[in-house]
Amino acid sequence: MKKQIVHMKGTKDGFVLRLDDQCAYVELLDELKKKVLEGGIDGKVNVQLDLGYRYCTEEQLQELISIVQETEQLIVSNVHSEVLTVQESNLKMIESQQDTYIGVVRSGQVLRAPGDIVIVGNINPNGRVEAGGNVYVLGKLKGIVHAGVNGKKESIIAASRFEATHIMIADQVEVMSDEQLKAMNQTEMTCAFIGYEGRIAYDQIHVLKNIRPLLNVSKGGS
Repeated sequence: MKKQIVHMKGTKDGFVLRLDDQCAYVELLDELKKKVLEGGIDGKVNVQLDLGYRYCTEEQLQELISIVQETEQLIVSNVHSEVLTVQESNLKMIESQQDTYIGVVRSGQVLRAPGDIVIVGNINPNGRVEAGGNVYVLGKLKGIVHAGVNGKKESIIAASRFEATHIMIADQVEVMSDEQLKAMNQTEMTCAFIGYEGRIAYDQIHVLKNIRPLLNVSKGGS
């Protein structure tokens, strides 16, 4: 029985064309042309190309898109690949770094980090910290913090004393009120994170092992 190289699956948004990532590229082109020419589709439909672990040059990618869009009905709206580009790989490496800053972030000062940052000290009112990953403040957080500045929604903000004026995680922004701060249980380190409803939520640090289990991964120990 001949192996199926191109799988078409319907979704609420259109179709997903899953392309085999093990066969020869020429063989994939022939099979994709046949699948597209089968027709039977009314109106315009969005298509996502799923390349799996196949690496394609820009020319090959444009060739695949052109084949799909030979008919007026199919429009490639997205291309998904499990293969990281050099730029994406470098960005992930940068975001995985952790910086440490010892001292006070003073009013008007802006402290930036490409990945996670640990601040051993206070962030004064109007002091600002921006990080590509998580922000940990071993002191009083009274200023402005933006974690996940590049859109990393899994980022968290944690502080020994949480008295921030503005909190931002990825694209979520919250101006904190005095009433909100008074209502917090700050008997231990407090953290901010994007909850299940897509909004910023707050809790004590020990809940993170359930909310962000990957943060609980450590090296060594027993």
